[in-house]
Amino acid sequence: MKRNHFLQLIIVCFLLLLSSGVRAAPIDKTAAEAWVRDKGNLLLNTFNEKDLAAKYQKLDTLFVKYVDLDYIGQFVLGKYWKILNEKQQKEYLSLFRRYALSLYKGFPLSFDNRLSFKVGNVDGRENYTDVWTVINLAPAEKNGVDTTISVAFRLHKKKDEIKIIDITLGESSLILSYRSRFYQMMEEADSDPVWFLEDLQTITESNEKNNRQQLQNSEFGQKPAALPVQL
Repeated sequence: MKRNHFLQLIIVCFLLLLSSGVRAAPIDKTAAEAWVRDKGNLLLNTFNEKDLAAKYQKLDTLFVKYVDLDYIGQFVLGKYWKILNEKQQKEYLSLFRRYALSLYKGFPLSFDNRLSFKVGNVDGRENYTDVWTVINLAPAEKNGVDTTISVAFRLHKKKDEIKIIDITLGESSLILSYRSRFYQMMEEADSDPVWFLEDLQTITESNEKNNRQQLQNSEFGQKPAALPVQL
């Protein structure tokens, strides 16, 4: 169970750092490695914030700063984007931002400085640069076993800024995995945009309610725990 929570957290947090997938530009290997190390350390430092409300605020700020949520929202909807009228598209993008920011808060966000990572190989291509890392979660118990996972980041330059365009765990592209989930939701709604938006609204409000409960628990000194998250 702990391993599942750890992997889910990595998926959610780094997925939210995805940016636009327009045509990429190559990145100097040294610059790519430095960018991944800098942004990774920034994220780990934010995880170490003791006050949960302050942690949420910092993570929200971090994600909004480095994420093109409008692009991601449109990408995961894929072929179904065109069946939404202009008003529905605006409603969906606004709702997707809430959904994305509500998602990560349902996972454990306290690691007591046990989370670390190392940057490995850097492979520069014509339109992108891949950076491989190993993320490690040290055990809470003295005789426990470390949890490790290999993650590959694909980077490109957009308006002279380095952005992540995909993350791969094993053979799985995360942004494509989330597109599959949204396709499933649309199919369950019989490809009706109104029903789909209602379903997404329900999921988002449920996540937000759980997040408020998490904050309330922390204010009363209760130990934060993983809350149910609807993807």
